[in-house]
Amino acid sequence: MAKRKASKNLRRVLWATVIAAALFLGYLFFLWLQVKEPTFIRYKEFGISIPTQYEIHGIDVSRYQSTIAWQEVKKMRVKNVQLGFAFIKATEGTGLVDPYFKRNWKKAKEAGVVRGAYHFFYPKKDGKSQAQNFFENVKLESGDLPPVLDIERGWNMPVDKLQNEVQAWLDAMEQAYGVKPIIYTYVTFYEKYLKGKFDDYPLWIAHYYQPDNPRISRPWHFWQHSEEGHVNGIIAKVDFNVFSGDSAAFRALLVP
Repeated sequence: MAKRKASKNLRRVLWATVIAAALFLGYLFFLWLQVKEPTFIRYKEFGISIPTQYEIHGIDVSRYQSTIAWQEVKKMRVKNVQLGFAFIKATEGTGLVDPYFKRNWKKAKEAGVVRGAYHFFYPKKDGKSQAQNFFENVKLESGDLPPVLDIERGWNMPVDKLQNEVQAWLDAMEQAYGVKPIIYTYVTFYEKYLKGKFDDYPLWIAHYYQPDNPRISRPWHFWQHSEEGHVNGIIAKVDFNVFSGDSAAFRALLVP
């Protein structure tokens, strides 16, 4: 009887110790939460959570955003977040031009927003002809971002054929503007079609709902982290992006 009672008391002591340890660890975790700097903060004004560890933020737009009041875009500032750049859709395929491009291109510069132009790429069409479409419609100036190749569809093309057409566009752009173009795509597409061939080009990667950074093994320059943002001066939702480096690295990327 005495042994059973001693064993019962021991179990009570052990349980009490476990509970006390759990409460202590919970308290430590609570204190850690109070001092840990959050990496994603939701801003009511922008309507989305924004990664706070990056200092340079921007958007990308096309005809889907309709007419944009660029001065309002530039003036919007919420705490330490202000939009410093915008990628603007220019061309598509061998002959299409975004109907809002000329206006967006002109008004963004007037508002003091660093601008970049992108081309939506058709892998089954000649890369040089698509480059000519871009070149005929986009006049990059000093201080603009490099030209961007937006490639999101493979259309079941052989990888080597797709890569050849992509390389043709990139080579033509570098020759025309004197800067290395940026590649825009999403993670799985890059891994399937582009990895190992274009790793020395600046990368603009789309990967949503990630807490800190896109899950890709190679370095990146721009990260499109949301497509649900709201900005003063734009009626429709808009894509949000961050730049990976500081202001000096950003300036070094621009067209000289």
